[in-house]
Amino acid sequence: MKIDVYNSQNNKVDAVDLPERIFAVKWNPNLVHQALTVQLSNRRQSLAHAKGRGEVSGGGKKPWRQKGTGRARHGSTRSPIWIGGGVAHGPTKERDFGKKINKKMKRLAVLNVLSKKIKDGEFKLMDSFNPELSKTKEMANVFKNIFGSRPNCLLIAFSANRRIKRLVSNLKNIDAISAKSLNVYDLLKRKYIVVEKEAIKEIESYGHFE
Repeated sequence: MKIDVYNSQNNKVDAVDLPERIFAVKWNPNLVHQALTVQLSNRRQSLAHAKGRGEVSGGGKKPWRQKGTGRARHGSTRSPIWIGGGVAHGPTKERDFGKKINKKMKRLAVLNVLSKKIKDGEFKLMDSFNPELSKTKEMANVFKNIFGSRPNCLLIAFSANRRIKRLVSNLKNIDAISAKSLNVYDLLKRKYIVVEKEAIKEIESYGHFE
C-alpha cells in the first residue's frame, strides 16, 4: 500500500510502499480490547490494605475469664467484632491484578490499531525532523503546521532519536515513544499518530511473528 511522506512544513515530499501484512490488518475490536485490558490491569497497583486481626496491636490477653461474668466469651480484643480490632475480609495489598496475553496476540493488537489509524486518516508519515531543532517551542510549531492550534498526537520515533523525545516531553497532548516500545494503550490514547520514516523498519520487525 502506498502512503505519502511529509516534511516539517506539512508538504508532501515522497511516497513509500508499506507492507499490507502489517499496515492493512483486518480490524478486530475484541482483540484490541483484550490487549488494552491486560495492559491496564498489569499497570494497576494494589494500594488498598486493611489490617487483619493478626496485624493490629494489642489483644494479647483474654479480656476476661471464660465463665462466671455474665458476659459473652471473648478471646482477644483484636477480633473483628471489637472496636479497634482487625478487619474481616478487607482489601489486602497482596492482591494481584495482573493478567496475561500471549506475544502473538499482543503484537497483532498493535498492528490492528496501526492499520485502523491509517484507514481512518489518522496516520501521518514524516520525513526526518530537522536536526537543527533544539527547543520545545520549535517542535511545537512543527505540530501546529501539521494539525493546527490543538495537536493531539503520538510521535513514534526512531529508537536512536532520543532528541525528539526530549523536545516533546513538555508539550501538552503530545507523547513520544520509540518504535520498539509500541503498545495498544499509547496508540489509542491520542487521536493522531505521527511516524518517523526511519522508524518504519523497526515497526516491520515488530510485526514479524516468530
